[in-house]
Amino acid sequence: MVFAAPHEALARAEELLRADPPALHASVAHQVIGIWQRDWGDLQLALHHLRRARDLAARADSADREADILGTLGVALVHAGRTRQGLAAFERGVERGTGHTRARVLFRRAYSWGVLGHHPQALEDLRRAVPVLRQVGDTIWTARALNLRATVHLALGAVDRADADYAAAQALWDTTGQEHDKADALESQGIAAFRSGDIPRALSLLDDAEERYAKLGAPVIMLNIRRCEVLMAAGLAPEALAEADAAIGVLDSTGGQSTRRAELLLTAAKAARLGGDTDTAIARAAVAVRLFAAQRRSWWEAHAQLVLIEAKLTAGRKSGRLVADAAKVAGKLASFGAPAAPEAWLLAGRIALGLDWTSDAERYLAVAARSRHSGPPLARVTGWAAQALRARAAGSGRGALEACRRGLKVLDDHRMTLSTSELRARATALGAELAALAQQVSLERGGPRQLLMWSERWRATVLSAPPTRPPADAALLSGLTAFRVIADQAEQARISGRPLPALEREQRRLEREIRSRTLHIRGESPEGGDRFDVGRLLERLEGGRLVELAVLDGRVQVLLVGGGRVRRFAGGLLADAEREAEHVQAALRRLAHPGAESRLPLVEEMGRRLQQLLLGPAAEHLGDGPVVVVPPARLHRVPWALLPALRERVLSVSPSASSWLRAKETLPPSGGRHVLVRGPGLASGGAEVPEVAGRYGRPVVLEHDGARVPRVLAELDGAALAHIAAHGTFRADSPLFSALRMADGPLIVHDLERLDRSPYRIILSSCDTARFASASADELLALINALQPLGTAGMVASTAPVNDVAVVPLMLALHKGLAAGLSLAEALRDARGAVPGDALHQATGWAFTAFGAV
Repeated sequence: MVFAAPHEALARAEELLRADPPALHASVAHQVIGIWQRDWGDLQLALHHLRRARDLAARADSADREADILGTLGVALVHAGRTRQGLAAFERGVERGTGHTRARVLFRRAYSWGVLGHHPQALEDLRRAVPVLRQVGDTIWTARALNLRATVHLALGAVDRADADYAAAQALWDTTGQEHDKADALESQGIAAFRSGDIPRALSLLDDAEERYAKLGAPVIMLNIRRCEVLMAAGLAPEALAEADAAIGVLDSTGGQSTRRAELLLTAAKAARLGGDTDTAIARAAVAVRLFAAQRRSWWEAHAQLVLIEAKLTAGRKSGRLVADAAKVAGKLASFGAPAAPEAWLLAGRIALGLDWTSDAERYLAVAARSRHSGPPLARVTGWAAQALRARAAGSGRGALEACRRGLKVLDDHRMTLSTSELRARATALGAELAALAQQVSLERGGPRQLLMWSERWRATVLSAPPTRPPADAALLSGLTAFRVIADQAEQARISGRPLPALEREQRRLEREIRSRTLHIRGESPEGGDRFDVGRLLERLEGGRLVELAVLDGRVQVLLVGGGRVRRFAGGLLADAEREAEHVQAALRRLAHPGAESRLPLVEEMGRRLQQLLLGPAAEHLGDGPVVVVPPARLHRVPWALLPALRERVLSVSPSASSWLRAKETLPPSGGRHVLVRGPGLASGGAEVPEVAGRYGRPVVLEHDGARVPRVLAELDGAALAHIAAHGTFRADSPLFSALRMADGPLIVHDLERLDRSPYRIILSSCDTARFASASADELLALINALQPLGTAGMVASTAPVNDVAVVPLMLALHKGLAAGLSLAEALRDARGAVPGDALHQATGWAFTAFGAV
């Protein structure tokens, strides 16, 4: 009952003890209270009750009862960090128990072996326990054992075996009333899915588990923390922050464990920092530091202090005190053997550099740089970042560039092993710092071509999406899953103050295997893992130009590629361009309403000012051919077609020059199927869809009840063109969670990953003036970047609010051009010229952008 109805079991056990029961019955009651306290309360109190239960069972002369309690006590002792005592309790339990009871003790010991990272021993105990549990018909304990065996298989990378055991355990749970165990099994499967890389499935399973826990009134704090980890890994930091804060509120209202509250506060601080909310990160981390200090949890306190210092630095706070704090935290982390120690030394050195404390900076950076040749991937990237800063401070541009190159190579080679959100976010931030530093050195000492190469390197780092589904390669999936489980267990061992060298050795071995495997796969891939090639770009541009905008020290640098060379021009201040772009967005919003014609000259003047800020003298050197614009994310508000030099051109936008090249070289699918979709709730009703359908021979038209996610996905698979009129939510922070609303719910980009191939071209015409629903260009750039590997080479969508009626003629003209064999950019250019010349239709044309290269 303690797992089926925990609160009721606790109440009945306490009631039984008040009745002064015989020793045998009292031992059961104390064991139940011990289990409850172990899993949901105070571990020290749990040990007290379990020892009392053991003594009472011995007094009652019940060997099996004593053996069963020894198994429960062994688990509690291992969780308390008293491993030797716990294993001794198990050994005594196995000796005292017989048959069925011994099998239960073996199961508990197998669980503890798993916690300790001794997976072969865990499988051996389960090999002995499972047949006995099955033979006596113990459904509940057999299901528990199968669930545990699945988790152990997962730790060893045997994903297929794990899935089979999870399924078998679930089938048994469905025949019982053990609701808590059912929820726990779903939670375990969710964690397994996360470690294997399937984030959508992980979130779904954790949601299902929470629903079951809620019905029981059982605490879900650890599940909240785990879901926050999954959300952050998916790039959904704001959602993770909301989840953590909500869980903190529940704890505060119920008087829950202070230890869990501190952990949730640290989780919230990390999520806030990842989401760019530095004030919240500082507030949450500061409280977490105080709580961990009061609880004498030094490991946790040091890590919370690191997050606090990072958030303060991000907020622009630099002081001698912050340097001293960072160095002190670095020393603490080093004493714990924590992998984050090099990062703390780097942080101290970076702050010191900002204060021009060169000798202190050199001292701290030198310590951080020691990690560049050994240790886990993040430590090595950190070490190279420190070395790059040292070289630049010493005036060695060549040394700085070499350190940046080597650090980014480590990041490339090991990106897939960075399984947790925190590791991946830190590594990506370090990679972006390395590439930005190299850009700065290139601007000062190199030529435009070198600056272009490092600008592309920066984009390759910041645009890299975290893996959210398992890789197709079975051996790689097996190794990655095992690595993530082992890495997590090694970190938990370090947290407890009892690091296990065997776990760390296994972690390093798996890392080497994964790196070898990924390099092998990369070599076999069609792309070959090749680096950005300026010569190839110049060749593929033919008579066109590519304009890549880099931002260094707050100023726009314009890199104009084409005509056989790369040239650099100075643009304006980024802050001025951002401000002007916001004004343009507001003006376009006004023009989406009839009757705002008088504002058209004002908007055109804004376009001229934007051109001066963003293109500068480069606007006079664009030639006569097509133009590709590669903007940084912070210029996402720019409607590029509004700029006078681009207004009459064939214009497309791309996340990077590399992604434009990939799109350019992506071949269309055979068959040429056209799919037209109308989602529900559109103000215009998707009025262009019936008319567009007439331009193609036999298009597939999905609307009303027929526009359901399974049917839509089936038709989109391998389509040459998809025109989707539907409300959408677009996520720049996690593009693969962007969604389009269908008749039966959202269709997310994750769904498209199930396709053999996503549509070659996608047109998103949805709009709703009443809601002013629109996606900004950074969201759409992130979306096209996510879809490109799946087969999408081009997309048209609105980056500003538009009038739903004015969209219809633009879409009809666009499809007329496509039917004539034009590219998306060519057809959109011609469509702008074909619609009425009034302010409403002109603004609508400027709001739509072609992304990609087809």
